[in-house]
Amino acid sequence: MLDRLLGVLLLVTGIAVIIHEWLGLELAGLVAAAGLGLFLICATPFTRWSRQAFVAIGLVLAGLAIAFLDDWPAVMAKAATQGAFISTFFIALASLRNPAAASPAIDRCGQYLASQPPGRRYVALTVGGHLFALILNYGSITLLGGLTEAIAGREKNAEIREIRNRRMLLAIQRGLCASLCWSPLAFATAITTSVIAGASWGGMAPYAMLFGLVFLVTGWALDTIFKPKLTGPRPPRSAPTGSMRDLLPLVVLLVLLFAVVGSLEYLTGLAITAIVMAFVPLVSIGWIAYESSSAGETTRRLKRLCFTELPAYRSELVLLIMAGVIGVLGAALIQPLASGEALDLSEVPLWLILVAPVVVIPILGQLGMNPILSVSMLAPLLPAPASLGLSPNLVVAAITAGWALAGATSPFTATTLLVGRLGHVSALTVGLVWNRAFTLWVMAIVGLMLVGFAELS
Repeated sequence: MLDRLLGVLLLVTGIAVIIHEWLGLELAGLVAAAGLGLFLICATPFTRWSRQAFVAIGLVLAGLAIAFLDDWPAVMAKAATQGAFISTFFIALASLRNPAAASPAIDRCGQYLASQPPGRRYVALTVGGHLFALILNYGSITLLGGLTEAIAGREKNAEIREIRNRRMLLAIQRGLCASLCWSPLAFATAITTSVIAGASWGGMAPYAMLFGLVFLVTGWALDTIFKPKLTGPRPPRSAPTGSMRDLLPLVVLLVLLFAVVGSLEYLTGLAITAIVMAFVPLVSIGWIAYESSSAGETTRRLKRLCFTELPAYRSELVLLIMAGVIGVLGAALIQPLASGEALDLSEVPLWLILVAPVVVIPILGQLGMNPILSVSMLAPLLPAPASLGLSPNLVVAAITAGWALAGATSPFTATTLLVGRLGHVSALTVGLVWNRAFTLWVMAIVGLMLVGFAELS
């Protein structure tokens, strides 16, 4: 009964958010806020204490906002809107993850990438992890990481097995983090374009795609240059499972998604997030119907998705929703305290303003701040980029690059936790040991590119 209730509340909230984003109906916004509140009330008691602590912090901040802010109704409405948006964006992506993770075609594609010989394995997995992350998000690590762990586990030599597993997992993780720089299906892009005035996905994508390429190339270069040396003989190479044709379903799906999403953004003028929230669930429903043998099976799978699988994400949803809500409330409370000279950035070099997110967001991640929380709280405190002579789209690309680096280094993010679990080490080891050189090099290269773009603009 709890799952069914949570599923209904998530659907009602999601539909209301989409109607509000597309048609601008205020009633839909009120329904979304009410659905979000009821979801938190029902879900929070059945989550871990850390999630309940986030809700408690949110309630304290809400009380402080009511007590000290004259415009507290507007602030509360903005916080509710942010939370409902995050909830809807999450379930839209989760709906696509469901048929993709269960698809035999996607599984064959993953098998082909994971079974490549050593000379091509890193490139195959980092590019494959990048592409899989566009539709599966963190599920790409679960899918490809599980396959690579199984393949590495067949190796009898313990030294080779450990090295192979580590290199394959890092290739997948870095490919995923590269997608956070630019993907319209990632929270990094969705949140950042919504809090930086004047930015759009179409405008920031060229910069962000270049930064994503830096992630991919830097990871490959470090893996190639600092390849571990074996103390014993090299193992014999085996032929990959499958063929290049197994990649076709993934490529077709991605071309369809980005072609339609990009075209609709251009034709409608709506934010990319509004289009993703509406279009991606339709793709998921069509995919489930295509792979089902009958209308009855389609109905059963959709019911399971809505009333079993989506509610199972309640712990993650409470955390993400409250990160967004706390960010909005915290920014509103800090704003009066940070007024005046604290926000006067006219004397600060432009290059420092641009490069700061690439460094600051990963550092805050080490302190346990989810990027959703740090970006939602700090970005609204900054003056509009245009008033500083900066391109809003370039600022967004800098923030998403920092967000992606936080995903590679913070011991509190899903990527490092999953890679640590599959690699049999701690998340701290993954973030600060395995990815230390990678992070420093990417920071330096992206920082130099940002300075160059600022000089050219």
